[in-house]
Amino acid sequence: MHEPGTTLEALINKEAFDKLPKDLQAIVLAATRVANADMLAEYTARNNAALESLINEHNVELRPYPKQVLTELQTLADEVVAEQAEVDAISKKVYDSYKSFRDQAVDWHAISEQAMLNARNPQ
Repeated sequence: MHEPGTTLEALINKEAFDKLPKDLQAIVLAATRVANADMLAEYTARNNAALESLINEHNVELRPYPKQVLTELQTLADEVVAEQAEVDAISKKVYDSYKSFRDQAVDWHAISEQAMLNARNPQ
């Protein structure tokens, strides 16, 4: 299983970053945001073309995972991540923040992105 999208990371030494003048800090932040946005756009475009090629040129049959498999994978993943969150206070803080954001994002996307996609492409 792999996430349906992807993102980039930029690791910058905080001490060195903090020493930069504010204008250069803004440039670094803007450049990393643009690089991530460009990568996401390219990822989407190339994967669309690759999927079309697999189906139409190579006769690949696209099938979803069975719902029960996805449900079980989600349950197991949630258990493992929750278990790791209990390792120490910082892990718990990160997990709680992640879970809160994820739950909100799921609710939002159900009425925004997903709703629009469903309306445009009824199955």
